Amino acid sequence: MENYYNLLGIDQNASSQDIKRAFREQAKRLHPDIAGKSGEAKMRKLLCAYEVLSDRERRYEYDRAYSRFVKHLDFDYRAFLESQEEDPESQAKLVFFDLLHLDEEQALAVWRTQGGLGFPMEQYLNREDWMDCTFILAEELEKRQCYYEAFVLLVHLVREERRQPYFRHFMSDIEGFLKELVRLRLKSAVDEETYIACIENLLELGFSSRDEARWLRSMAETLVQMGNLDAAQGVFREALKRDPALPNVVQLRRKLKV
Repeated sequence: MENYYNLLGIDQNASSQDIKRAFREQAKRLHPDIAGKSGEAKMRKLLCAYEVLSDRERRYEYDRAYSRFVKHLDFDYRAFLESQEEDPESQAKLVFFDLLHLDEEQALAVWRTQGGLGFPMEQYLNREDWMDCTFILAEELEKRQCYYEAFVLLVHLVREERRQPYFRHFMSDIEGFLKELVRLRLKSAVDEETYIACIENLLELGFSSRDEARWLRSMAETLVQMGNLDAAQGVFREALKRDPALPNVVQLRRKLKV
């Protein structure tokens, strides 16, 4: 099983230039004109490895998780975890092991078999492993257009980070990931009531007034679509309290007479 360094053919002390050079060389071999469709899956993994290792903060987080969780054992650790089908702790560790070794499909299959969002991995992994695992899992779900599941995991992470910092400087990337998911993907992926519930969860996390105003505007627009004008008016007023200069509200003002 490969990790990101093995996939690029470099050692763990490789410089940023070494990473770029290795990526270009590997990408040439996987070009569709050379490898055809058979190289598409490996190219996706190669891109993922490059995106992580070429970013200093993400590389640090990956190294920290990998070195802490993956041990050099004299037996097949994965086979051992896989054999413990009735043990949720072993299955949680198996999900994380497979994610760290680029076997994302298998990791997702195990996670879903254990209940997906209903699988309380925080009960079976230590806090650091759980947070690292959850972030990687959210990334993989987002890539597969499972936007709601990715959203729920990211909200859980942000809430836990607010309670007790772990990611620290890397947290800005996670928050950016969550905000982009909400801005571009989430609304079209869920029904209106679920979307409103998602925004309510966001508002509990302590983001900036500017961010909250935009989410409240979107909630008000959704309530208008649902025909609940009274609730929409109240939500829209809350949005304007947070940001009186909130953009793109002309039509909403007309509809709600605010």
